[in-house]
Amino acid sequence: MPALPLHTAGPYVAAAYIVFFALILIYVAIMATKLVRSERALGELTELVEDRRRARVEDDA
Repeated sequence: MPALPLHTAGPYVAAAYIVFFALILIYVAIMATKLVRSERALGELTELVEDRRRARVEDDA
């Protein structure tokens, strides 16, 4: 025999799915934020490297 009769367990199951889905959405949002931050930092580092290369070429010339 189940812990709850099937006709009364429906709202609890729906609530569990909603909570699970909300947690997945929060996780994806956090990962997207971190990805954007990493891409921004990588772009800044790439700019610094290119600036140093340009300065080296100018110094060599």
